[in-house]
Amino acid sequence: MYPTHSIKILLVDDEPNILQFLVMGLENEGFQVETAPDGLTALTIAEQFHPQIVILDVMMPGLDGFEVCKRLKNRETPTAVIMLTAKEEVEDRVKGLTLGADDYMIKPFSFDELLARIHARVRNQFPHLLSEVAVGPFRINDRRKEITCGHDVLSLSATEYELLKYLVLNHGLVLSKALILDKVWGYDFGGQDNIVEVYIRSLREKIGDREHRVIRTVRGSGYRVDLP
Repeated sequence: MYPTHSIKILLVDDEPNILQFLVMGLENEGFQVETAPDGLTALTIAEQFHPQIVILDVMMPGLDGFEVCKRLKNRETPTAVIMLTAKEEVEDRVKGLTLGADDYMIKPFSFDELLARIHARVRNQFPHLLSEVAVGPFRINDRRKEITCGHDVLSLSATEYELLKYLVLNHGLVLSKALILDKVWGYDFGGQDNIVEVYIRSLREKIGDREHRVIRTVRGSGYRVDLP
């Protein structure tokens, strides 16, 4: 499954047990989660939290879910809304979708189904979030062909980018020079295998790995990335 650390979800429901259950499940899946017990609080939190997904109960005190959905959809920040309701009337579903809701679920619902609908919304409406992976101090944005180490965007050539990405994504594994050449340079590469050493040396300099604690040389076997 794709990384979820950059995806923010706001849960809006006046039933504490439902909020507690969903927070536990979604945080275990790696999402960033905030909660609101009513519509007005939800709108306030949304302005600060900027969630990509709002899971919104219809029947709430004060502003109901329909009005909250309408106001969320009028904001400049794109937000996907999945509405929850105990009602089964078709009219409610139609009203929610007409106001801009992106999906609709009837209570009670299974967590697995909700999770599947969240993933569908992310894939369809926020595909740019799926191109970034966080591993230790590194963030790899494959769409932009960019790797950040700590707070610094690394200045990498195309080959350095592919090599560092391959090493980081396979951290903890010993990768032989032959395997690295095959995966980064291609099976038909006709050059010397010491090209790997040259590029490893350059990467170590760029990430400040002077003592070789991140990109380790495993003598006679290859290289291994160790991350905190």
